[in-house]
Amino acid sequence: MYALVDCDNCYVSCERVFNPSLEGKAVVVLSNNDGCIVARSPEAKALGIPEGMPFFQLAERFPGQEIHALSSNYTLYGDMSRRVMNILRASAPDIFVYSIDEAFLMLEDAPLWLSSTSFKAWGEALAAKVRQWTGMPVSIGIAPTKTLAKMASKFAKRYPAYNKCCVIGNEAQRTKALSLFPVADVWGIGHRSVARLDAVGVQTALDFTRLPAEYVRRTMTVTGLRTWMELQGQDCIALDNLTRKQTICTSRSFPKMISSPDDLRTPIAGFAARCAQKLRQQHSMAQYVMVFVSTNPFREDLSQAALARTVCLPAPASSDPEIITAAMKAMEACVAAAAATTNRQQSPLPWGGAGSGPDLYWKRAGVIVSGIVPDSELQTNFLDIPPVLKEKMMRLSAVADTINRKHGEESLQVAQALRTLDPTTGKALTFRNSILHDRRSPFYTTDIRDIIKVK
Repeated sequence: MYALVDCDNCYVSCERVFNPSLEGKAVVVLSNNDGCIVARSPEAKALGIPEGMPFFQLAERFPGQEIHALSSNYTLYGDMSRRVMNILRASAPDIFVYSIDEAFLMLEDAPLWLSSTSFKAWGEALAAKVRQWTGMPVSIGIAPTKTLAKMASKFAKRYPAYNKCCVIGNEAQRTKALSLFPVADVWGIGHRSVARLDAVGVQTALDFTRLPAEYVRRTMTVTGLRTWMELQGQDCIALDNLTRKQTICTSRSFPKMISSPDDLRTPIAGFAARCAQKLRQQHSMAQYVMVFVSTNPFREDLSQAALARTVCLPAPASSDPEIITAAMKAMEACVAAAAATTNRQQSPLPWGGAGSGPDLYWKRAGVIVSGIVPDSELQTNFLDIPPVLKEKMMRLSAVADTINRKHGEESLQVAQALRTLDPTTGKALTFRNSILHDRRSPFYTTDIRDIIKVK
């Protein structure tokens, strides 16, 4: 049996723990640079505020509504998540942290799992403990497979009568849950698959399980077949398949639009370094590095463009220098494509010569690494950099990771990713503080200067 513990409206709940005045009010949390809405309280959802809506449209589309908008505070959210996960670790034989707000608990080795009744009582008690100790509300789904546990957790979140814990423990409960659950909400079924399933009359998860296995395998590959089997009650999604991401992306909207290609280099180098760090954290390497840049689609008065270019590495890599170098090549390819798009003659400033003025203003960029393999499966290539140099780069990046873990994030950075000086401190801005965050709450749990004072 598995228990899926999901923090309810995680980002909003973290804010409410330290600001109880937000309880019962419409609250939204914004993306980096306060660009768009990434999290909503139930009250905000009830108003019809869609996820992903640009922040600047909020007042216009919901005039007269009291809506509290906050900048994202990932330092706070990460620390609150750590506190919740520590409680979960002490409450079950084994735990797998799936995301910042979700974790699977493996229950098969626990001595008290005697019936669905004891599962239910245990889940309710655990949810109450997390809420009492951290202030964070959680919903718990318990079932014999991970996909069914995810489904059960959604029932626990949607319906208060479950008292924060839903158990799918027998065949009757499984059939009823499948019949009530839209196939579009099933974990592991993407929007393209939903469209194909809708064409053959599949609306619920129960409809999906009644399809022939051969059809599912042919139309949705082995991944869809595993989901189909999990809904049948067969545990077949290994945790190892969940651990290693197949693609890693780091992207941001810029506080201000960028017109010079030179100004693109620093943020893209920073994005590439973050991707490389994430690769090393999961002990993997990537074969492909893609860079994408786009203009502001809401500025209809300006020229629009969205470009992406990919560089294939001679051999998989995870060191900062290799990933950043590839990202710079991909960025330069995007710049050259932009020059061709605007019919400008290629020059040191590809959008035109001195004084001609830029035609494109970039608002967003990002780096995606793919072709990910375990770092133990490195296949060398004679076109790659010399093995001795590659080993040095890997060791250098590992040392940087160690220093940053000990002394704080970005204590040591690649020079190419350093941002402009902070006029207040005179120091280079960090990745975290280089973005717009005018509405960000304090770092209540990680900065002594922001600790709450009780009068």
